Parts: sequence; structure tokens; C-alpha cells
Amino acid sequence: MEEWIDCKIADLGTVIGGATPSTKKLEYYENGSIAWITPKDLSTFRGRYIRRGERNITELGLKSCSTQLLPKNTVLFSSRAPIGYIAIAENDLCTNQGFKSVIPNENTDPLFLYYLLKYNKNKIESMGSGTTFKEISGNTMKNIVVSVPRDKKVQEQISSMLGVIDNKIESNEKINNNLEQQAQAIFKTEFLSLKALPNGWSQASLIDIADYLNGLAMQKYRPSGDEIGIPVLKIKELRQGYCDNNSELCSPNIKNEYIIHDGDVIFSWSGSLLVDFWCGGICGLNQHLFKVTSSKYDKWFYYAWTKYYLDHFIYIATDKATTMGHIKRDELAKAEVFIPHEADYRRIGALLQPIYDLIISNRIENKSLALLRDTILPKLISGKLDTSGIVT
Repeated sequence: MEEWIDCKIADLGTVIGGATPSTKKLEYYENGSIAWITPKDLSTFRGRYIRRGERNITELGLKSCSTQLLPKNTVLFSSRAPIGYIAIAENDLCTNQGFKSVIPNENTDPLFLYYLLKYNKNKIESMGSGTTFKEISGNTMKNIVVSVPRDKKVQEQISSMLGVIDNKIESNEKINNNLEQQAQAIFKTEFLSLKALPNGWSQASLIDIADYLNGLAMQKYRPSGDEIGIPVLKIKELRQGYCDNNSELCSPNIKNEYIIHDGDVIFSWSGSLLVDFWCGGICGLNQHLFKVTSSKYDKWFYYAWTKYYLDHFIYIATDKATTMGHIKRDELAKAEVFIPHEADYRRIGALLQPIYDLIISNRIENKSLALLRDTILPKLISGKLDTSGIVT
């Protein structure tokens, strides 16, 4: 068996905090070329290597505050609100104050460090302090004790085993992104480029082609007695694509229409507006989310049209400084759609439905792969599995 030792995170690399340039100074952000990462950027990030976030900063912005340029392979760890988002820098970048990043030293494999922090997420989070929200200080992060293989080659063997699984997950994600772009291009060609409505086609609204079922206030439907609860699908779960140990539970005996299954179309209409296929397993639909179904039209049709109007809904919610909760039904009724005649409907469906089916299939496969990874990760990172016979 390999030799494992206890050490502090500071023994594995240099712990660096981030900062935010003054948002009042445009010259710190406008036309910036330096990637600047915030925890929000990682909230929906499903890969390991991150290249950029929503915003960049300028050289002047970098020099104006204590944030530092972090080199490639730095491991980012969100240290507050929330604690535990993890990614690896694909290139030079910097972060805001919501991170305690670790620049691995020459004896530490960056990918192993990523999985090590992922494995110790709950332990690190438990060491947070603060009243308004929990935060991991730089000193706390440096002094957290972890167990690691003494030999870097063993670290690389472990990260390689886990990396094979994540490589497949990320490959499926790239395929799905490409498929989504193909679907959008087909939708644009078939529906949005029309100069006039073809003979036999008709106009309707979103509310005419699909049912938008609002979820339940799940705090009223907690598991009771000996019931084994099911996770509650809220906006957080929809954004991240899965339920986790922090997800609330509800009774499995709620009405069947509020039970969500893989492949269901879910529309978050309040707060963070989002339309997506749910592929995170069986759960209960919380309020502020629509389950979108239709007894007359196929999934490809009502998903594509609802997705098309998402940017419009976001604009309306922002413009009125309100949420979709106040305008949901009216705006759905105003959202115009084109319904093809039967032959065109079948022809377009034959193009779009297989694309969406493959997207759903890839996501379900990724869920199984992630479960496999998360099952063997603790055994590998804790040294319970012997990797001495593995060749990388």
C-alpha cells in the first residue's frame, strides 16, 4: 500500500484570497481582458476547468485592489455564500473575495488537489464562521488538515482514475451544447425566418399549446411517519441540474402531477428564470416552478417555444423590477407561437425530437457517471483503494 501522510492545505500550495475592484469605476471593467471569477460563475458550472466568468476586469482594475492574477492549474474554492464551489483555472485569471484559491506546489498534482477539496468540502464548510453568513478565512483554509499520498505519482494515479469519468461527463456536456445549438438553428430556420405564415399554419400562444403547472408550497408537504421523503425541486436544484444532501424533502404521496421525472420540461418563472429538461431523478415540484406538459403537442414543440421566449420573459421581469410570479399567466398568453400543419409538424419534429432525446439521454448518463465518481472518490481520496497496480 502507498504511504499517506497528514498535512495542512498550506503544505500543498499557496492559499490566495480575491477581491473586487470598485464597481463605481468603469475603467476597472470596460473592455477588460482579465477573467474575473465570482461564486455565481460556478453556480451552474458543471465542468472542472474554468476559463472565464460573466465579467472581465482591466489591468487597472487588477492593480486597484488586492486580487491577484492566479496561474493556470490554480484550484478555486468558494469560501462564502456558498462554501464549496470548486474549479481549476484553465488559464491565468483572478477571483473576487468569495474564494480561497490554492496554487499547488511542485509536489502536488492540481487535479488531485481539486478532488481532495471536493472530498473535504463538508469538513471545510463546517469550519466556517460568521453570523450573517458562514465564511472560511484564509488562516482557517491554510490550517485544515488533510490526508494525502506522499508520492505525487500516486496522486496522479488517483486523479487519472477519477478524471476518466469526468472526461466522459464533460464530453457529453460538449455534445449537448452542440446539439442545443443545432436545435436552435433548426427552430430559427423553420419558425423565425418565415416572411408569411404558410398555408395551413395557425397562430396561438404558449398557454394554448401547453399546460404550465405551478408547484406546491412544499413546506406543507413534509414526509410524515415512516415515509421516505423525495427531494424537492427548487430553483437551486434546477440551476445545478441535480438534488443534493442539502435539498429539502417532501412526502412521496403528493399528487402524481407534482412528481417530476427525468426528461420533464421545467420552467423557473420567479427569480432566476430558466427553462430546461430535468434529468436529476424523481423529485417533488416546488412553487415558483412550472412543470410544462401537453396532451396535444410533443415535447420538442412546447419546449422549443418556451425556451425561445425565455430572454423576452427575463427582459420583462427586469424592466418591471418584479418577478415572473406577477406576470406569468398574462405573458404566457401574449407569447405568440406558430403551429404548422400536420405534415410540416411531423417533418420538423423528425428533426428536433431526436436531438432533444439525445440531450436527455446524455444527461441521464452523466447522472449515472457522477454517481459512480462520487461513490469511488471517497475510497480513493481516503486511501482505502490500493492504486499501486494502476498504470497511468
